[in-house]
This record gives sequence, structure tokens and C-alpha cells, in this order.
Amino acid sequence: SLMLWVNKHKPWIETSYHGVITENMDTVLLDPPLVALDKDAPVPYAGEICAFMIHGQEAPFEAVVLNKTSGEGVLRAKGLVDCETQKEYTFVIQAYDCGAGANGVSWKKSHKAVVHIQVDDVNEFSPVFREAVYHAAVTEGKIYDSILQVEAWDQDCSPQYSQICNYDIVTSDTPFAIDRNGNIRNTERLSYDKQLRYKIMVTAFDCGQKRATESVAVHIDVKPVCKPGWQGWNKRMDYEPGTGSKQLFPKMHLETCDGPLSAVRAMVELQTSHIGKGCDRETYSEKSLQKLCGAASGSTDLLPAPSASTNWTASLLTDSGRDSDLIFRFDGRQASNVPERVVPQNLTDQFTIATWMKHGPSPGLRAEKETLLCNSDKTEMNRHHYSLYVHNCRLVFLLRRDFTQVDTFRPAEFHWKLEQICDKEWHYYVINVEFPAVILFVDGVTYEPYLVTDDWPIHPSSIDTQLTVGACWQGGEVSNPRFTQYFRGSLSGLTIRPGKIETQKVISCLQACKEGLDINSLEIDSGVPLCVQFHFNPAQSVLVMEGEDLESVNTAMAKVSYINSRQFPTAGLRRLHITTTVQCFGEDICISIPDIKAVVIVLPPSEPWITIAGSDRLVKPSADLRGAMGVAPFKELRITSTVTKSDGVPFSAGGPGVLEVMHNLDYCDVLVIGEELNPEHESLEIHHSSLIGKHLDATNSTSGISIYGVDSMAHYEEALRQVRYRNWRPATLTNRRFRLTCSELNGRYTSNEFNLEISVLHNSAPVEHVNHMAVQSQYMRPVHHPLMVHTLNSHISGKASRSTPPAATVVIVICIAALVVIVVLGIYRLHSTHQDGSKREEDGAKDPKMDWDDSTLTITVNPMEVREHYTKNEVVRDEEDEEEEEDDEQAGDMSAESGDSDETEEEEEDEREVKKEGKQKSKLEWDSSSITY
Repeated sequence: SLMLWVNKHKPWIETSYHGVITENMDTVLLDPPLVALDKDAPVPYAGEICAFMIHGQEAPFEAVVLNKTSGEGVLRAKGLVDCETQKEYTFVIQAYDCGAGANGVSWKKSHKAVVHIQVDDVNEFSPVFREAVYHAAVTEGKIYDSILQVEAWDQDCSPQYSQICNYDIVTSDTPFAIDRNGNIRNTERLSYDKQLRYKIMVTAFDCGQKRATESVAVHIDVKPVCKPGWQGWNKRMDYEPGTGSKQLFPKMHLETCDGPLSAVRAMVELQTSHIGKGCDRETYSEKSLQKLCGAASGSTDLLPAPSASTNWTASLLTDSGRDSDLIFRFDGRQASNVPERVVPQNLTDQFTIATWMKHGPSPGLRAEKETLLCNSDKTEMNRHHYSLYVHNCRLVFLLRRDFTQVDTFRPAEFHWKLEQICDKEWHYYVINVEFPAVILFVDGVTYEPYLVTDDWPIHPSSIDTQLTVGACWQGGEVSNPRFTQYFRGSLSGLTIRPGKIETQKVISCLQACKEGLDINSLEIDSGVPLCVQFHFNPAQSVLVMEGEDLESVNTAMAKVSYINSRQFPTAGLRRLHITTTVQCFGEDICISIPDIKAVVIVLPPSEPWITIAGSDRLVKPSADLRGAMGVAPFKELRITSTVTKSDGVPFSAGGPGVLEVMHNLDYCDVLVIGEELNPEHESLEIHHSSLIGKHLDATNSTSGISIYGVDSMAHYEEALRQVRYRNWRPATLTNRRFRLTCSELNGRYTSNEFNLEISVLHNSAPVEHVNHMAVQSQYMRPVHHPLMVHTLNSHISGKASRSTPPAATVVIVICIAALVVIVVLGIYRLHSTHQDGSKREEDGAKDPKMDWDDSTLTITVNPMEVREHYTKNEVVRDEEDEEEEEDDEQAGDMSAESGDSDETEEEEEDEREVKKEGKQKSKLEWDSSSITY
């Protein structure tokens, strides 16, 4: 009873406790502190606290008494506490005293107190994004509040460390920003053309400022605003010469943004005004083009290329563009008088004037007349017989008839007012005169004059007229004759043709462009024709298409092509311009389609290398030259042309990358080298029959022969092989040399210079040559000059050593003996033919009956001294030295073949005597066919 009395009271603790423990630590901080009190104190045992007991939830904690007397205790974790596993614990705790004695009997326990433990978090985890990569798309031109939201999370248990407090864009210089909630927005308007995709890197921070270990990628695609217009086209297209028609926009289509449309009209324009005379045309000479197009012959080119025979254009300004296209530019100060020999004198009621012209508006308020062509009085008066001029952007043709032709008031001035006259573009003008009617063709289109004024005919007079190009000649009624009414502009190919007027077909051919737009078959794969209407302008530089449904228009546009039919086109760019209008139901124009500007690049053609080959040396007997047909110097001629694709590699037949090509030529000139032809006894010509069936014509002069016209190399070969050289007095001739060159495109491509030499073989001497043979007395006396040896490879000059080998002397004596026999025989024959001498002198070498029959004559000479009669370059001549050449010049009658004589007074006497007898002037000739070696 005493013990029970001693432990009279039970311990006392607080009713509840709140504790905090930091994860991965073991100490719990309790509030209030863990202290148990017992009213039995200070009685030993009964008043002391021996233990704290925890009940429930199998809490991983233990309570330990620190001081029995004071009742202080501590709560601690039995192991590591993980906040991420369990954030808080709740359990019951009780305090126990030590009982009534040392053995602990009769202990008492306190009431139960509730303990609530919160586990404090440690920031041990980094934020992690919920997606491995983010994608978004935006439309260009818009500002978004939020394009997309990225989200990160944190494994930490506490709000402080598990909550994401901030996001950041790692990529620099981007037009984007992100807020603390992960929303990404654009800071500026995006452009599809500028950049169509962005990639940015984003990171995140938790509220403890711990950063994500890995940033996340965000892809943002920029989508274009649906803009009506053509899509899927290239700004540049390359055109390879010779490839025919090439599609310009094979993948192009029209985007209308689903707008309801009723009709589409597209115009494609090919701009070629900077190429040649407005587009790529053949650059042959005007004469060759007219022949090619079948124009009537007899036209006169008033603006030819300057040359020795056409020097009146030499003072004019030429604007020779590329590819040998001859253009004359007049700036109001240049003009030229056409020589009278060139001016056609037989203009009748039918004739044609044609020209290319580029002209702009005239400067100044009161524009003066600008004369292209004018035929006026040369002196005394100032009458214009006919002229073509521009005045205030009107083209005027003046034609005053003579009183002898008509004596009534008749049409005299024909006026045309056209935009083309002053649009600063090239146009082809043809004036067909069929008096009293005059019709103008501009680029192949006919125009009647809008105004015709009449005038009286001109009174006949003996005053000469002057034809002028670029101005009008005022020779009368002024103190100083001068040019007036100067032209300002450019001209090319100005021709005048009397007689037959040109047909529309010929005019269209002369001005035809060789490049333009083309369109392939307008059928889709199924064979159903497309509902598209289209038409071209005459030059095929403008194509207009109209369709009602979008698919048909797209298919038609994909078939629009560029074509250049020239084998060697003008290289460079051509601009393309496409304008489009779209009509919607019930509206005129509802969608605006931007224009397209593109270029076609015509690549440079492979330049041809024209080669003329054949035998460059002919040895012909004089009889052949005297024949009715003469000789054909170019009988073995061959013309070829090659191209190569590799730059910088010279052309060589059969070499790598070399291909033989076929193309036309437009002229071949055979030029006589040395003295011009003497028409009294020689000719170089081609018979007209050789040109039949070909587009060729020919002119010849004492300088040579020119064959011209646009035709194939094969036809030129055939024609040149028919060129004949004839000389009906060849006795004076040693050789004739010719040079042949050919051209394509008016000199743009030229051949090599092919040189040919005809050497004359005097192998049968006419009778009248006997008198000269009789006076060759140098063969009858001792000779101290040896006979020169000439071979095919010999280059020995006529000044060889004068020393004579002893063996040669014996041979020469034998030769002299043989010559004595010849001379005696010749004198006998001369006497017998003396009666016919004068007549034969006149006939010369033309009569083959007068050839001397020396077929039985045999002369033996030393083969060491004479091995060949002809070198590679000249007929073999006997020894010549400087003294002999001087004597030959004095003698005058001696031929090159017998020019090795050493003249003496005795010979001159003999020669004079023989001349007096026979009145002969022929030269010595050897019959090499009868000489044996």
C-alpha cells in the first residue's frame, strides 16, 4: 500500500506535437519540445520518466529519454526518411514513469498525445520536360499571344523544389519569347520567304533555381499566307542551241486561295528588243537573204558594208552589234551620196523600197523632216524626184512623175501615221509602188496611206540627179550645196528594186524572227482537249491564253516553250514577263495576281571551224588552159566543218570531242593573188548552169569571183568545182595563184585561207616559137654557167655557184651539138612557113594546128644536171642570175622559161633578123614529153 501511494500520479505530456524532419537526416524538431512531467517528483522512480512509447502506422521513428529527472526526450528517425516516398507522418506517443521501485513495477503511463511529423524536402532533382521535342506551326505575318506551351516537372516533394518557377530560351537572336508558364510567342512578324523553319532550345528552372539538365528543342514552321499567284517556277531557264522547243514553266501552277473564279487570262511576253534588230534573225547579207527568200533579183543595196567598191558608206557611223549584224546609226550629222553607177536608172511605175528602221520622237517643238532616202537635183534646182522621210512621227513617201510620163495632177505624197515609227524599236518597212497605188508593209502587216496629196509632174530637164542616204542633197538655190533634212535613228538593209513588186510571202520571210514563244499540243494525257483559247502576235513574242477552269490554264501554261531555230543563235538573256487577270462570278476582277519576271539564257553555240582542203598545186599543160573549157582549179575541193565542246582545245579532225557538223555558207570568194586578170586573154568564171537548182549566184571581176547565197556546203563544193580558169595566150604565163575563203553568217564564221597555184607546163611549142629557138645562140657556144638542178624539195636560188664540174663540160658540148641540129631544122621550117607568119602572129596560141610536131625529137641531157623540170612551187627554169634577169628585162620578149639566156650583141642581131623575117613574138617552149633522161 505504501508503494501504490508512492506512485500516485501518472506522467503528463502535451496533447499534440508538430515535428519537422529534413529528408535524409534523423533529427526531428518538435514543437513543443518533448518533455514529460510527473507530480510524484521528486520521489525516486515514481517521479522520474523512464520511456516514451510510439504507437500506430509503424512509424519509422523512435523516442528516447534524455533526462529521467527532467523528463526531456528526443524524437528521431530510425532510418533515412525520403520526402518523395512520404511527406508526413502521424502517430501516438505516451510517456511512462519508472514505477514504484527499481524493478519498475506499478509504472504509470501518460495519456496519448498525437504527433504530426512533416518531412522537409531537399532540392535534389532537376526539372524535366514532359516532351522530348515540341512542334508548332504559324502563319506568316501574324503576332501570336501563345504559339505553344512547353511544360517541365520536378520530382522533389515540396512545392518549393518541385514547382517550376521559370522558363528560358537558350538559342540567341530568335524572334521568340517565353513566359514563366512556358508559353512561347513571336516578338515580330515572321516571313515565309525570309525563313520557313525555326529551331529554338528551351530550358526550365524550379523554384530553388535548379536548372533542367537537358534543354528541349522546339520546331516552329512558318506557313505562307495564301497569296494568289503563280507558284513552282524558276526565275532562270537555260536554252542550249539546237535543242528545239523547250518548256519554260513545266511545274508552274496558279494559286487562287480557293477563290471562286470564272475566267483566267494570262499574257506571256518574250522581250527581245535588245537582240539584233528586235529579235534573233538571220544575219546574212541583204543580198543573200533576198536570194534565200525568193525575192526578185536586181535589188540595189544602198547601205552595204564599206569596202573598196562600196566606199560611200565608209564615213557613216556603224553600230555593228554582235554576230555581224550591220547597222548604220545616224545622229543628224551623217549622210552619204550614192555613186551614180550604183543608182538604178530604170525605175518605172513598179518598184520596191525596203529598210529596217529604229526611230524615236524628234526633239524640239517644230520637228524637221528626217530623210531616209532622197533623189534630188544635183545642181541648179532643188527638186525632189522621190524621197522617203519621217515627219512628226509620220512616214511620208514622195514620188514626182516627169511630164513625159504623165501631164495631169497625180498622187505625189503618201502619208502613214503609225505608232511603230517613233517607238524606238526595230521594224521592217517595205514600200511597194504600183503607181498610182502605194502600199506600206510594216513587219509584214499591210497599211494603206491615211493621206494622199496630189501634185503636178516635174518638168523634164537635163539636170543630173543625186541619190542620198540619211539626208537630202540641196545642190541648187543655195550658195553652198549641202545636205539638209538629216535623219536621226538607225537603218539597216536599205534596198531599192525596180520592176516587180515584192509579195507578202517574201516580205514575211525577210523580216521573220528566228526565235519566239511556242506551245505544244494542248491535250492532257487522256487525250481530251483543254478548254483554253490562245493566240500569238505575228512575231510570236506575245502569247495570250484564256481559259475558264484553273486546271486547264495550269496545264496550258506548263506547255509554253521557247524556241530558237537558228543553228548559231545570238547568245545572251531574253526577258520573260507574265501578266495575269482572274475574273470571279459576278465580278470583273476579284483576285490580284502579281506579275512574273523571268529570263531565258541562250547559251553560246559551239563555234564551227570551217576547213577548205584539196590539192594546193596543179601542173597543167598550156593546151589545157587554151581549151574551150579551160581548167578547173578546185576540182578536188572539200569543205568540212567541225565543232568541239571542250573550251580551249584546238579543233582537229578526229580529235577528242570533235564532231563534224553540217551547216550553210553564205559566200565563197576566189581572189586572184598577184596581177589582176587580163580580160583580153584570160578569164575566171562559172557557167550559169552550174548554179541551177541552188540558192546561189555569182559575180566576177578581174580580181576574182564571188559565189554567194545561203546554201549547203555540198552545193558550194559542187559550184566551186565548176569554176574554170582559161587563158588563150598562156605562152607568157608561168603560174597563177588563187586564194579561196568561205563564210557563214556574213563573216561571223570564216574558213581558213586556201591557197592554190596553177603551174603551166609548156609541153608543145607552136610553130611561131621556132624563130626564138633559132636565136638561142647561148646553147651553141661554151657555157660557163651550169644548168641548175631543181627537185621537188629544192630551195636552190638562181644565184648558185658558177663553177662547172669537168664532167659537165663534156655533157654541155654534146648538148650544144644537139642544139645545132635543132636550129638548122628550125630555120628550114621557118623558111617554109614564112608566108603565113603574120597571120599566125595575130592568132597566137589560140590555133592548136600551129603546134610544132616535134614528137620525133630526142634530146639527151646529163641526168646529174637535170632531174626535174618543176619544183613544188614553180615551173623548172634554167639557170638565172642577176645579170641575166636584167638582160631579160631589156629583151622583153623572152619568156620566164627561156629567161636564162646570156644575151649578146650577136644574139640581138639574130633576133632582130628573125623578127624581121617572120614578125613573130612567141616564146621558147620545151616539149618535155619527148625528152629522155
